Amino acid sequence: MSENKDQKFVYDFTEGNRDLKDLLGGKGANLAEMTNLGLPVPPGFTITTEACKVYLESGSAPAALRDEVSAHLAALESKMGKKLGQSDDPLLVSVRSGAKFSMPGMMDTVLNIGLSDESVTGLVSQAGDERFAWDSYRRLIQMFGKTVLGVEGELFEDALDEAKAAKKVTVDTDLDAADLKKLVKVFKKIVAKEAGREFPQDAREQMDLAVEAVFNSWNTDRAKLYRRQERIPSDLGTAVNICSMVFGNLGPDSGTGVAFTRDPASGHAGVYGDYLQNAQGEDVVAGIRNTVPLADLESIDKASYDQLMTIMTTLETHYKDLCDIEFTIERGQLWMLQTRVGKRTAGAAFRIATQLVDQGLIDEAEALQRVTGHQLAQLMFPRFDEGAKTTLLGRGIAASPGAAVGKAVFDSYTAVKWSRSGEKVILIRRETNPDDLDGMIASEGILTSRGGKTSHAAVVARGMGKTCVCGAEELDVDTKRRRMTVGETVIEEGDVVSIDGSTGKVYLGEVPVVPSPVVEYFEGRMHAGADDADELVAAVHRIMAYADRVRRLRVRANADNAEDALRARRFGAQGIGLCRTEHMFLGERREMVERLILADTDGERDEALSALLPLQKKDFIELFEAMDGLPVTVRLLDPPLHEFLPDITELSVRVALAESRKDANENDLRLLQAVHKLHEQNPMLGLRGVRLGLVIPGLFAMQVRAIAEAAAERKNAKGDPRVEIMIPLVGTVQELEIVREEADAVIAEVEAATGTTLKLSIGTMIELPRAALTADQIAEAAQFFSFGTNDLTQTVWGFSRDDVEASFFTAYLEKGIFGVSPFETIDKDGVGSLVRHAAKLGRATRPDLKLGVCGEHGGDPESVHFFHEVGLDYVSCSPFRIPVARLEAGRAAAEAKGSDSR
Repeated sequence: MSENKDQKFVYDFTEGNRDLKDLLGGKGANLAEMTNLGLPVPPGFTITTEACKVYLESGSAPAALRDEVSAHLAALESKMGKKLGQSDDPLLVSVRSGAKFSMPGMMDTVLNIGLSDESVTGLVSQAGDERFAWDSYRRLIQMFGKTVLGVEGELFEDALDEAKAAKKVTVDTDLDAADLKKLVKVFKKIVAKEAGREFPQDAREQMDLAVEAVFNSWNTDRAKLYRRQERIPSDLGTAVNICSMVFGNLGPDSGTGVAFTRDPASGHAGVYGDYLQNAQGEDVVAGIRNTVPLADLESIDKASYDQLMTIMTTLETHYKDLCDIEFTIERGQLWMLQTRVGKRTAGAAFRIATQLVDQGLIDEAEALQRVTGHQLAQLMFPRFDEGAKTTLLGRGIAASPGAAVGKAVFDSYTAVKWSRSGEKVILIRRETNPDDLDGMIASEGILTSRGGKTSHAAVVARGMGKTCVCGAEELDVDTKRRRMTVGETVIEEGDVVSIDGSTGKVYLGEVPVVPSPVVEYFEGRMHAGADDADELVAAVHRIMAYADRVRRLRVRANADNAEDALRARRFGAQGIGLCRTEHMFLGERREMVERLILADTDGERDEALSALLPLQKKDFIELFEAMDGLPVTVRLLDPPLHEFLPDITELSVRVALAESRKDANENDLRLLQAVHKLHEQNPMLGLRGVRLGLVIPGLFAMQVRAIAEAAAERKNAKGDPRVEIMIPLVGTVQELEIVREEADAVIAEVEAATGTTLKLSIGTMIELPRAALTADQIAEAAQFFSFGTNDLTQTVWGFSRDDVEASFFTAYLEKGIFGVSPFETIDKDGVGSLVRHAAKLGRATRPDLKLGVCGEHGGDPESVHFFHEVGLDYVSCSPFRIPVARLEAGRAAAEAKGSDSR
C-alpha cells in the first residue's frame, strides 16, 4: 500500500479503543480499552497494522515511523521517569505482536528490551535483586537471538539445561545470579557464532530490530499455515505493541498468569486459569513449567487475587463475553497485560451464549452469532464408551474435549507424514510450540506432559476444535528415543493410544466410541435435564429453536431411501432436495440396467424397462411415505455409463484368458464389444444425465411413470406426496423441452389411469456453465432450479474431483492458491458468480422460480451464508449436516437483519 504523508502510524494506549482492531490489532485495541476503563495497564503505545502493510509491501518501514516512535517513546520515558536502556535506572519495554484476529503463539514477542551489559547493573540497583536482573538479561538474549536474529532456539535450551545439570538442579529458579551471569556469556557467544554479529548493546537498535521481526513474523510459515487453517485473510498485517515492562520474576511475591472469566473447556462459571510464581508470561503459555490453579493465588496473594476477581467481572460485563486475560504481579502490584474474547470449545460456546442471555447481557440474536456450524459439527462427533474395558495410562488436564484415537507420534514431521499416508495419529510432546502447528493440524489429538489450560497446546487445540490433554505429569515423554513411559509401561512410536479431552484421561489402545448426546437429541433420544450432557443439549436446543424461527432458507436432505429420509426428518429436514435414483440401481439391479444399456432391439429394451418399473415404483412409494407432506426432489438417472458396465480391463483379461483356453463365452464377447463401443475417455463429460435419457428411448419415461404411479398410490391412500422431478446435466433449453414433453405425456396417462390429479413439478439441475449463462431460456421450461455445485465446480474449474484432490490440492493449499478447497466451500468469485447470475436470469423469466442447491456445499457453513445472500429458497445436504445448515441459515438471517438495522 502507498504511504500517506498525513497518516498516523503510532497510537498511545490512551488514544485507542476496542473498535479499532483493524488498525491497532486485537491486543492493542484491548490494551487501549482497558486503559480507558481505568484498569492497571502498564503505559505504552501501538504501531499500527498500516505500518506493517507498508513494510511488507516495500521492504522498509514508513518514512515517518521512526520519528513517531521517537515522540511516543519520549512521552513514555517522561511518564515513567526513566529512559530506555539508561545505565543507572533503565526503562525496559516489551515488543509484542497483535493482529486483528487472535493467532496464539504464531507471531513474535520480545521481552526486556533495553537491557545491556551496562544497564543490567542499573536494573540490579533498581530492583535490589541481582538474580532477577541477570535472569531478565539472559531471557532477552535468548528471545532476541531466536526471534530477531534467527538463532536455533534449542541451542539456548541446551545451554540452559547444561547449566542446571552442572548445578544439579531441575528448574530455572534454582540457578543463582552467578550461574545466570555465566549463562549470559554463553548465550552471547551463541549469538555471535550463529548470527554472525554481537548481541546489540544499543537499546533503540534492539527495539527497532524487534519491531521489524514482529512485522516479518506475519509471513512465517507457521503464521501462514495458521491463517489458512483459521481462514484469516493474509493481507491484514499485524500491529506491534510496545509496553513498559512489569516483572513477574522478582521473587515469590511476584508472578504471572492467565485467567478466564469462565471455563473455556466447559463454559461453567468459576475461577479458571493458571498462575506461576517468580516467572515471566512466556513461561506460562509455553508450558515449560507446570503452573498452579488460579484459585491458589488467593492463598498466595489475597489482595491481588481479590483485585483480579473484580477486574474479571468488570471485563466480562463490559465485553459481554468470556474474556481471556494475561496479568503480572510485580511485588504485590497487579498489572493487566492483555484481554481478548477467549477461544473456547464448542460445548462452552453454546453454554456461554445461553448463560449470557439468562444474565441479560446479550439477546437471542447475539447468542446465535456467538456459535457456529463448525462448533455444532464438533459436538456431533462420537465420545468414548464409558462402559468399555480400558487400560488407563494416566490423567492430565482436560484442555479441549473430544474422543481421539491414533498411533503415537513424537514430532510434527512424522505426524504429517503418517497422516498423509492415511494413518490416524496422536501427537505427543513434552510441550508444543508454534513450530508444531502443522503436526497439530494433521493429528487427531494432542497430548503433552507439561502445561495447563492456557499453554500453547491447549489454546491452539481449542481454537482448531482438536482434542487435547495437557500436563499429564505422570507420562515421561522422550522425544529423542520416540517413546513414552508410564510406570512399567512403554509406549513406542506407532502404538495406539486414546485420549479423552473431556476428562483428561489417557488410555492404552483403542477405546470404542458411542454417539454424542447432541446427535441423540437430534434423533429424539435425549432431552434436556440436570446433568452436564443434558445441560449442553438444553443450550443447543435453545439456540437451534431461535435459528429455526428466524431463518429464511429452508433445509432439505440429500437422501436416496426411506431410512435416510426418516433420519433426515428427525434431524429437522424440511424435505428432500436430492434423491439420486442411480443409487437405486446398484447391487442386484445393476445387471438389469446393464441389459437395458446393451439392448439391441426395442423388445429387449422394453423388457428391461418393464422389469425395472415395479422396483422403482416400490422405492418411490417408501420414500414418499417417509416424507409425506414435504417436498421430494427426484433426480432422474445421472451417472456415466461406465458405473453400470463391467470394468473394461477386467473384462478384456477375462475374454483373453478364455480365448487362450478356447472356451470363450459368447455373452462375454458380445459384452466386451459393447463396452468398447461405449467406452469414454472422460465419462463425467460424456453420455450421462439428460443425454442418457435422450439416447436410450423409454428410460426417463419409465422413471417418470414409476414416480407418478407411486405418487398417485400415495395420494389415493390419503397421503400428501409433494414430488418434484429433476432433469440432470441440462445445457440447453431444447434438451429440457424434449424430456418435459415426454414426461408430461406420461403423467397425463397415469392421472387418467388412476383418476388422480397430480401436481408434479418439473425442473432441472444447473451444473454446467452454459446452463447458468442461459438460465433465462431454461427457466421457460423449468419450474425450479437446483444448483448442482459439485459438478458446477468441476466444470467451472476444469477439475476432476476424484483425481485432483489427491494429486495437487495439498500443494495448492500449502501455496495459498486456495484458502480452502472449492469443493468444501463454494468459490464465490467463480462458481458463486454463476449461481448469482443464473438465479437472477431465471427469476427474470419466471418470478416464482424455486431455487435450491443440492451439492454438499449446502451443508457448509460459509456457503450457506452465500446462498442466503443470493436469494435461494433452500439448501440440501446429507442428513448429518442438516443441523449445521439449519443453524447457519439462522445465523445468516440474523446477520443480514443486523446489517440492515445498522
